[in-house]
Amino acid sequence: MIENGAEHELGNARFVSRLSELGCAALVDAMGRIHDHRAHILPMVSPDPGRPLFGPAATIAFMPRRDDLTQSSETFADFFYQAVGESPAGRVLVLSSGGYPDVSHAGGTKLSRVAHHGLAGVLADGRLRDFRQLREQGFATWCNGESTRWGGEVVMPYAADVTVEFAGVCITPGDYVYADSSGAVVIPSQSLHRVLEIARKVEGEDSHFLEQIRAEQIP
Repeated sequence: MIENGAEHELGNARFVSRLSELGCAALVDAMGRIHDHRAHILPMVSPDPGRPLFGPAATIAFMPRRDDLTQSSETFADFFYQAVGESPAGRVLVLSSGGYPDVSHAGGTKLSRVAHHGLAGVLADGRLRDFRQLREQGFATWCNGESTRWGGEVVMPYAADVTVEFAGVCITPGDYVYADSSGAVVIPSQSLHRVLEIARKVEGEDSHFLEQIRAEQIP
Protein backbone atom coordinates (compact mmCIF):
# COMPACT_ATOMS: atom_id res chain seq x y z
CA MET A 1 0.00 0.00 0.00
CA ILE A 2 1.04 3.61 -0.53
CA GLU A 3 2.54 4.94 2.65
CA ASN A 4 2.49 8.75 2.80
CA GLY A 5 0.12 11.71 2.78
CA ALA A 6 -2.66 12.16 0.25
CA GLU A 7 -1.25 9.37 -1.94
CA HIS A 8 -1.60 6.95 0.95
CA GLU A 9 -5.16 8.13 1.56
CA LEU A 10 -6.12 7.70 -2.10
CA GLY A 11 -4.45 4.29 -2.38
CA ASN A 12 -6.13 3.05 0.78
CA ALA A 13 -9.54 4.37 -0.34
CA ARG A 14 -9.28 2.45 -3.61
CA PHE A 15 -8.22 -0.71 -1.80
CA VAL A 16 -11.08 -0.42 0.70
CA SER A 17 -13.48 0.05 -2.19
CA ARG A 18 -12.27 -3.22 -3.76
CA LEU A 19 -12.62 -5.03 -0.42
CA SER A 20 -16.13 -3.64 0.01
CA GLU A 21 -17.09 -5.11 -3.34
CA LEU A 22 -15.88 -8.52 -2.13
CA GLY A 23 -17.61 -8.15 1.24
CA CYS A 24 -16.76 -9.43 4.69
CA ALA A 25 -18.39 -12.84 4.19
CA ALA A 26 -16.18 -13.68 1.21
CA LEU A 27 -13.08 -12.67 3.18
CA VAL A 28 -14.17 -14.82 6.13
CA ASP A 29 -14.77 -17.79 3.81
CA ALA A 30 -11.35 -17.28 2.25
CA MET A 31 -9.70 -17.17 5.69
CA GLY A 32 -11.42 -20.46 6.53
CA ARG A 33 -9.78 -22.13 3.53
CA ILE A 34 -6.30 -21.13 4.71
CA HIS A 35 -6.47 -21.09 8.52
CA ASP A 36 -8.47 -23.15 11.01
CA HIS A 37 -8.62 -20.56 13.81
CA ARG A 38 -11.50 -18.15 14.40
CA ALA A 39 -11.04 -14.93 12.44
CA HIS A 40 -14.55 -13.47 12.21
CA ILE A 41 -16.17 -10.89 14.47
CA LEU A 42 -19.94 -10.53 14.62
CA PRO A 43 -21.57 -7.28 13.42
CA MET A 44 -20.69 -4.15 15.37
CA VAL A 45 -22.10 -0.62 15.58
CA SER A 46 -20.75 2.47 13.84
CA PRO A 47 -21.52 6.21 13.89
CA ASP A 48 -21.14 6.01 10.10
CA PRO A 49 -22.22 2.48 9.08
CA GLY A 50 -21.62 3.09 5.40
CA ARG A 51 -17.89 3.58 5.97
CA PRO A 52 -15.87 0.32 5.97
CA LEU A 53 -12.59 -0.02 7.86
CA PHE A 54 -9.35 -1.57 6.68
CA GLY A 55 -5.72 -1.47 7.76
CA PRO A 56 -3.02 -3.09 9.90
CA ALA A 57 -3.80 -3.32 13.60
CA ALA A 58 -2.21 -1.14 16.27
CA THR A 59 -3.36 -2.53 19.59
CA ILE A 60 -4.18 -1.23 23.07
CA ALA A 61 -5.23 -3.71 25.77
CA PHE A 62 -7.54 -2.47 28.51
CA MET A 63 -7.78 -4.08 31.94
CA PRO A 64 -9.99 -3.63 35.00
CA ARG A 65 -8.73 -0.53 36.78
CA ARG A 66 -6.24 -0.82 39.66
CA ASP A 67 -4.70 2.20 41.36
CA ASP A 68 -1.57 0.34 42.56
CA LEU A 69 -0.14 -0.41 39.09
CA THR A 70 2.33 1.88 37.35
CA GLN A 71 0.14 1.81 34.22
CA SER A 72 -2.57 3.69 36.12
CA SER A 73 -0.44 6.85 35.97
CA GLU A 74 -0.02 6.67 32.17
CA THR A 75 -2.52 8.43 29.94
CA PHE A 76 -4.45 7.22 26.92
CA ALA A 77 -2.10 9.35 24.81
CA ASP A 78 0.93 7.44 26.13
CA PHE A 79 -0.55 4.14 25.03
CA PHE A 80 -1.80 5.56 21.74
CA TYR A 81 1.67 6.65 20.65
CA GLN A 82 3.21 3.37 21.81
CA ALA A 83 0.64 1.49 19.74
CA VAL A 84 0.88 3.42 16.46
CA GLY A 85 4.66 3.88 16.45
CA GLU A 86 6.45 6.09 13.96
CA SER A 87 4.20 5.24 10.99
CA PRO A 88 0.60 5.72 12.13
CA ALA A 89 -0.97 6.52 8.74
CA GLY A 90 -3.42 3.89 7.55
CA ARG A 91 -3.40 1.86 10.76
CA VAL A 92 -6.44 0.62 12.66
CA LEU A 93 -6.45 1.41 16.38
CA VAL A 94 -7.76 -1.76 18.07
CA LEU A 95 -9.07 -1.34 21.63
CA SER A 96 -9.48 -4.60 23.57
CA SER A 97 -12.16 -4.25 26.27
CA GLY A 98 -10.51 -6.02 29.20
CA GLY A 99 -13.70 -7.91 29.97
CA TYR A 100 -15.99 -4.86 30.00
CA PRO A 101 -17.65 -4.67 26.57
CA ASP A 102 -20.40 -2.33 27.78
CA VAL A 103 -18.09 0.30 29.28
CA SER A 104 -16.82 3.37 27.41
CA HIS A 105 -13.14 3.05 26.44
CA ALA A 106 -12.65 6.42 24.73
CA GLY A 107 -14.52 9.26 23.08
CA GLY A 108 -14.30 11.86 20.37
CA THR A 109 -11.70 14.05 22.08
CA LYS A 110 -9.16 11.29 22.82
CA LEU A 111 -9.75 9.67 19.46
CA SER A 112 -9.22 12.93 17.55
CA ARG A 113 -5.60 11.74 17.45
CA VAL A 114 -6.79 9.08 14.99
CA ALA A 115 -7.75 11.75 12.46
CA HIS A 116 -4.78 13.99 13.26
CA HIS A 117 -2.27 11.22 12.50
CA GLY A 118 -4.08 9.75 9.49
CA LEU A 119 -5.14 6.40 10.89
CA ALA A 120 -7.78 4.46 8.98
CA GLY A 121 -10.00 4.25 12.04
CA VAL A 122 -10.91 2.48 15.27
CA LEU A 123 -12.13 -1.01 16.14
CA ALA A 124 -13.27 -1.42 19.76
CA ASP A 125 -14.99 -4.31 21.50
CA GLY A 126 -16.16 -1.86 24.16
CA ARG A 127 -18.36 1.20 23.83
CA LEU A 128 -17.30 4.67 22.67
CA ARG A 129 -18.63 8.13 23.45
CA ASP A 130 -19.44 11.08 21.15
CA PHE A 131 -20.71 9.32 18.02
CA ARG A 132 -21.53 12.62 16.32
CA GLN A 133 -18.00 13.90 16.86
CA LEU A 134 -16.49 10.61 15.68
CA ARG A 135 -18.62 10.69 12.52
CA GLU A 136 -17.55 14.27 11.73
CA GLN A 137 -13.85 13.46 12.10
CA GLY A 138 -13.98 11.34 8.95
CA PHE A 139 -12.40 8.03 9.95
CA ALA A 140 -14.14 4.65 10.22
CA THR A 141 -15.29 3.57 13.68
CA TRP A 142 -16.76 0.22 14.70
CA CYS A 143 -17.53 -0.71 18.30
CA ASN A 144 -20.13 -2.28 20.62
CA GLY A 145 -22.23 0.86 20.76
CA GLU A 146 -22.38 4.40 22.05
CA SER A 147 -22.03 5.35 25.70
CA THR A 148 -22.69 8.57 27.56
CA ARG A 149 -20.85 7.63 30.75
CA TRP A 150 -17.05 7.88 31.17
CA GLY A 151 -15.53 4.45 31.85
CA GLY A 152 -12.20 5.40 33.42
CA GLU A 153 -13.26 4.32 36.90
CA VAL A 154 -13.86 0.77 35.56
CA VAL A 155 -11.13 0.08 32.97
CA MET A 156 -7.71 1.48 32.12
CA PRO A 157 -5.35 1.09 29.16
CA TYR A 158 -2.73 -1.41 30.33
CA ALA A 159 -0.46 -2.33 27.40
CA ALA A 160 0.16 -1.23 23.82
CA ASP A 161 1.53 -2.97 20.73
CA VAL A 162 0.70 -6.41 22.17
CA THR A 163 -1.42 -9.36 21.13
CA VAL A 164 -4.99 -8.93 22.40
CA GLU A 165 -8.24 -10.88 22.66
CA PHE A 166 -11.04 -9.16 20.78
CA ALA A 167 -14.57 -10.61 20.83
CA GLY A 168 -13.17 -14.14 20.85
CA VAL A 169 -10.54 -13.46 18.19
CA CYS A 170 -6.78 -13.16 18.65
CA ILE A 171 -5.41 -9.95 17.11
CA THR A 172 -1.68 -9.32 16.95
CA PRO A 173 -0.09 -6.01 15.89
CA GLY A 174 0.20 -5.87 12.11
CA ASP A 175 -2.72 -8.20 11.41
CA TYR A 176 -5.02 -6.71 8.78
CA VAL A 177 -8.52 -5.83 9.92
CA TYR A 178 -11.53 -5.34 7.68
CA ALA A 179 -14.91 -4.30 9.10
CA ASP A 180 -18.23 -3.29 7.59
CA SER A 181 -21.91 -3.50 8.52
CA SER A 182 -21.90 -7.31 8.23
CA GLY A 183 -19.04 -7.88 10.68
CA ALA A 184 -15.26 -7.95 10.73
CA VAL A 185 -12.41 -10.28 9.83
CA VAL A 186 -8.81 -10.43 11.05
CA ILE A 187 -6.22 -11.52 8.47
CA PRO A 188 -2.58 -12.35 9.31
CA SER A 189 -0.33 -10.01 7.34
CA GLN A 190 1.49 -12.86 5.59
CA SER A 191 -1.84 -14.28 4.38
CA LEU A 192 -3.41 -11.06 3.05
CA HIS A 193 -2.72 -11.50 -0.67
CA ARG A 194 -3.68 -15.19 -0.59
CA VAL A 195 -6.92 -14.39 1.24
CA LEU A 196 -7.80 -11.72 -1.33
CA GLU A 197 -7.09 -14.12 -4.18
CA ILE A 198 -9.32 -16.82 -2.67
CA ALA A 199 -12.04 -14.29 -1.77
CA ARG A 200 -12.29 -13.35 -5.44
CA LYS A 201 -12.71 -17.04 -6.29
CA VAL A 202 -15.38 -17.37 -3.59
CA GLU A 203 -17.24 -14.43 -5.09
CA GLY A 204 -17.01 -16.03 -8.55
CA GLU A 205 -18.28 -19.36 -7.20
CA ASP A 206 -21.24 -17.64 -5.53
CA SER A 207 -22.13 -15.88 -8.78
CA HIS A 208 -21.99 -19.20 -10.62
CA PHE A 209 -24.23 -20.91 -8.04
CA LEU A 210 -26.68 -18.01 -8.23
CA GLU A 211 -26.95 -18.45 -11.99
CA GLN A 212 -27.56 -22.19 -11.53
CA ILE A 213 -30.32 -21.53 -8.98
CA ARG A 214 -32.00 -19.03 -11.26
CA ALA A 215 -31.94 -21.62 -14.04
CA GLU A 216 -33.61 -24.31 -11.92
CA GLN A 217 -37.08 -25.43 -12.95
CA ILE A 218 -39.87 -26.20 -10.48
CA PRO A 219 -40.50 -29.98 -10.68
